[in-house]
Amino acid sequence: MTRIAVLQMTAGTDPAVNGAIIEHAAADAARGGAAMLFTPEMSNVLDRDRTRAARTIRAPEDDVALRAARAAARDKGLWIALGSLAVSHAQSGWANRSMLIRPDGEIAATYDKLHMFDVDLASGESWRESSAYRAGERAVTAADTPVGRLGLAICYDMRFPALFEVLGRAGCDTIAIPSAFTVPTGQAHWHVLLRARAIEASAFVVAAAQVGEHEDGRRTYGHSLVADPWGEVLLDMGGDAAGLGFAEIDLARVAEVRAQLPSLANRRGIAT
Repeated sequence: MTRIAVLQMTAGTDPAVNGAIIEHAAADAARGGAAMLFTPEMSNVLDRDRTRAARTIRAPEDDVALRAARAAARDKGLWIALGSLAVSHAQSGWANRSMLIRPDGEIAATYDKLHMFDVDLASGESWRESSAYRAGERAVTAADTPVGRLGLAICYDMRFPALFEVLGRAGCDTIAIPSAFTVPTGQAHWHVLLRARAIEASAFVVAAAQVGEHEDGRRTYGHSLVADPWGEVLLDMGGDAAGLGFAEIDLARVAEVRAQLPSLANRRGIAT
């Protein structure tokens, strides 16, 4: 049994302030007996004003929130799954990038969000993530974490089942799906999609989320969630406030569910 901590944030536009929140969360997670801390999408800066954001988004090696998280991991001997950071892309534009940090502060894996959130909602909200961010090109997993083999996904990725088939076939025990979900889409689809992804991959899902009214004017849904491989919700942090939650990950449950309902082993290709 592994104890994890899940950070629900109301991130603002200052990476230094957000980095301090992550540092404090790491300390509280360690005090609470967690082996691993999960943070939401855009943990370093959440700012829809692209002109202003350009003044704070940096290359990973220059990002103050990432430096803070790496130092906290070393100081507390804690794994940290930084849900995602807005960072400068090595080629052009920005990347929405997950960073998995080991207890020695080194980066074990990175993943760039594959699916860009380009939508026009009935509420009047319009988002064009692809206008500033470069999409990733591959699925990423990391072995030998406290939660077994960890698959990485980010927010809008959860709407694309093919990615979770890949992660399930890769033998992921746990999948991180950090998010900054809008309120209308969260109310409609958050719980059902996350539970479905856990069920079809026969894996734990850990979805740390942004919540509440943000400095840039947006509002996010919250409800940071942990679901087990059967789709049962182990943690739901609600939609009212930031905070730190804890859950227990029993990797024996993955083997138990896969033995009872071997959908990954029984899956067949379908001719069209």
